[in-house]
Amino acid sequence: MQDAARHGLCAAGRALLAGGCEVCRGWTAGRLCADCRTRFAAPAPRCCRCALRVPAGLACCVDCQRAPPLFERCLCVADYDFPWDRLIGRFKYEQAPELALLLADCMAAAAQAAGMPSAEVLVALPLSAQRLAERGYDQAWELTRRLGRRLGVPARPRLLERRFDGQPQARLTRAQRLRNLQGAFQVPPAAVAAVQGRHLALIDDVMTTGATAHEATRALLAAGARRVDLWLVARTPVPTHEA
Repeated sequence: MQDAARHGLCAAGRALLAGGCEVCRGWTAGRLCADCRTRFAAPAPRCCRCALRVPAGLACCVDCQRAPPLFERCLCVADYDFPWDRLIGRFKYEQAPELALLLADCMAAAAQAAGMPSAEVLVALPLSAQRLAERGYDQAWELTRRLGRRLGVPARPRLLERRFDGQPQARLTRAQRLRNLQGAFQVPPAAVAAVQGRHLALIDDVMTTGATAHEATRALLAAGARRVDLWLVARTPVPTHEA
């Protein structure tokens, strides 16, 4: 009798969690239905260093073979295209921090499918104080803390600080962006002990050229991190501007 009652409560809880899929609006448990997950979040062959799509069987793209990024491996759920561009746009700019749960769940599933080595600590790629004041929340931290709970990995706030944003980067080349962001990130003195000797996963929503992630990784390595991986929701297929 108790088992039946417990089963009934679980079923009721699942019903309360059911709702519309954020993509197709079909009825589902959670916020992304199984069909849309299969269609839009299926694993694809990607460069292990920058997450751009590569032909099947190729582990690393030519550019990363020539000039490897500072981060060791890069993981992403999908290309920055429909529906991820819309979901991330809502998440970042339309006061929808609750979408972090859906996006973090997809990131965790992608990490497990790719066999990514487990990081010791998750670190959010932070907003500047000005951007944080304008937006009201840091979307990378919203992702990071939920991802930490999902994977059972510590997510630590304030291990990395963004000192400034730099000038708008839309029309800059990657080399210009790197110069523009030089010194933009730092590990606060109080956080150095938590970084030293650790395998870190740097968490962000989107990467295009990688200039921002490159500079953030540089700061973590300079503070003594043993290894830094980059985990993303989406990767822009053709790097033309910094997202």
